Amino acid sequence: MIESILAMVPDFLPGLGISLLVTVASLALGLPLGILLALGSLFAGKPLKFTCIGLVELGRGVPGLIMLYLVYFGLPQMGVVMDALPAAMIALGLMTGAYTAEIFVAGFRAVPQGQWEACGTLALSYWKSLRLVILPQAIKIVVPPLIGWTIMLFQATSLAYAISVPELMSRAYNYASVTFEYALAFTLAGFMYLAVTLLGLWLFRRASGRRRSAATSRAAVLAGA
Repeated sequence: MIESILAMVPDFLPGLGISLLVTVASLALGLPLGILLALGSLFAGKPLKFTCIGLVELGRGVPGLIMLYLVYFGLPQMGVVMDALPAAMIALGLMTGAYTAEIFVAGFRAVPQGQWEACGTLALSYWKSLRLVILPQAIKIVVPPLIGWTIMLFQATSLAYAISVPELMSRAYNYASVTFEYALAFTLAGFMYLAVTLLGLWLFRRASGRRRSAATSRAAVLAGA
């Protein structure tokens, strides 16, 4: 059985690469969108504020599969035709924007009010305060939940199978359709999703540990001085 699974790995690796590509592209689209929606939800005037809140709730309320279908099958009816891969990136990117907007909102609210007051004391403009002081602190606060969302997004790329994107799930199903080894194929796919997830968590924890160690060392040096 182990030999059979190992023999399948080369057939699955291209699908894993596409799953990772869709994840990265969706984050590249969704994170800036999430920041903009969060800023609009918190700091814009009422019309824009309610529009941003509505878009966030819409994006979070529509299932990912329906979002994929709307982009891939719905946009062509409006004259916008695209291949399955960019359609998956856009659909999951829009979903990422909606979910990360809520994460960024929580991050902005977690920044102490005293930081705003300090910006006022320094005579910084509203947008300079937001860009130079508040946003960097909010981003540090939201890193852990963003890592959690990234893992969920990577797993959600399996939905792209429904519009024929040749990602990991699609590779597993196609292999099983030919060999009839469904249990082996989906077990291997599951282990590959799990391996990437655990590797990502390990890298994040290692990087976080190094940052904490560096901060502790700097604090010790300053205390000794």
